[in-house]
Amino acid sequence: QVQLVESGGGLVQAGGSLRVSCAASGRSFSSYVMGWFRQAPGKEREFVAGISWNGSSTKYADSVKGRFTISRDNAKNTVYLQMNSLKPEDTAVYYCAGRSVPFLATMRNEYDYWGQGTQVTVSS
Repeated sequence: QVQLVESGGGLVQAGGSLRVSCAASGRSFSSYVMGWFRQAPGKEREFVAGISWNGSSTKYADSVKGRFTISRDNAKNTVYLQMNSLKPEDTAVYYCAGRSVPFLATMRNEYDYWGQGTQVTVSS
C-alpha cells in the first residue's frame, strides 16, 4: 500500500517555472512506476509523464515534451515534476500516481494509487 501526497502547486506567469513534488509512504515506493497526470476543468484526466522504478526510463505526453521533466529520489520516497516554459493551457490539477506493475503506462486505469492533487495555475 502506498499513500501519495502532492505539493508545490501554485500560481505562475506564462513562461515561468514550477516544480511539484509527490511524497510517498510505504516500503514499496522504490519498486513502483510513478506518473503524473493532470485534469483541467471540464476535461478528462490526462497523462503527463511517467518514470520507471529506477529512473532509467521516462515517457512524456507530446504536449509537455521538452518543457517538463519527471525525476525521482527513491531515498526520499519522492517523485518530482519540473515544469518550465509554462503555458496557460498547462493550468490544471496535477495528480501523482503509482503503479505496481513494473512497466511504464499512460492510461489512468493502469495506475493503482493516487494522490489528492495540487493546483497549478498559469496566468497569461
